[in-house]
Amino acid sequence: MTKVLVIGGTRFFGKKLVQRLIHDQADITILTRGTTPDPFGDSVKRLQVNRTDRTALSQALGSMSFDVVYDNICFTAQEAEDAVHLFAGRTDKYIVTSSLSVYPFGEGRKRESDFDPYSYPLPETYPGKDDYAEGKRLVEAVLFQKAPFSVAAVRFPIVLGHDDYTRRLHFHVEHIQQGQPLGIPNPKAFLSFIHSDEAAAFLAWLGHSQLQGSVNACAQGETSPGKIVSLIEQALHTQAQVMQETEPEHRSPFGIPRPWYMDTAKAEAAGFVFEQLDDWLPRLIQEIAAQSSASY
Repeated sequence: MTKVLVIGGTRFFGKKLVQRLIHDQADITILTRGTTPDPFGDSVKRLQVNRTDRTALSQALGSMSFDVVYDNICFTAQEAEDAVHLFAGRTDKYIVTSSLSVYPFGEGRKRESDFDPYSYPLPETYPGKDDYAEGKRLVEAVLFQKAPFSVAAVRFPIVLGHDDYTRRLHFHVEHIQQGQPLGIPNPKAFLSFIHSDEAAAFLAWLGHSQLQGSVNACAQGETSPGKIVSLIEQALHTQAQVMQETEPEHRSPFGIPRPWYMDTAKAEAAGFVFEQLDDWLPRLIQEIAAQSSASY
């Protein structure tokens, strides 16, 4: 039986990952602050600790060891540095959730080689959480340059689903439904996305794979904010009020200045087949629109 630790597994795709691991009959421990209830019952063990407190984390782990560690909430270089020291000798494989944000905006599919964490310079003093993208670059750099165990960093784009606690797609539906302005600087800029179900499926698959290093994971195909708005308009039978500039509270979470999408050849060559974006995104939009209309 595979022994697995999931750091951050009580919501969104982390929760779905744990559910898949339970189905696979893994020996699962989840590590969280304990602020979000979970439905896993006796199927998992629990460690309640703030992962940013290195001393408390070390005490909570005790002498435990794991075949695979999933880290879904590593956002800073210091958190990665702590993981390097705390999990040395405790695990064979460490899978950290990274981001499309490590890449700059611009045309062309982003390949893993477009950002090299092995040669990325590490600062003498680590910054805090102010810059999400730089935080993820440094997380990868610290782990790949310093970890004595195998590391895989999954570069996800924006993750969508009914259970998205950030409600990024819901934001667009509700703004259009309510006739509020929607700030999108470049409606034609292509973006990658992945469904929360597929994000969890990929992480579970990666735990059994020999794949290492950075790896892109997203649905096949990409779309634009303008196309998403059009699909919502069709679902709601309402015209959107799209503007290039708006007040901050009306700016689209998908409002990027230039294209931002990924190549998944590395993961596909290793055997994972991603779903087509067009097979699920229109349906998800219709379902969220219907739910929003019912409660409006």
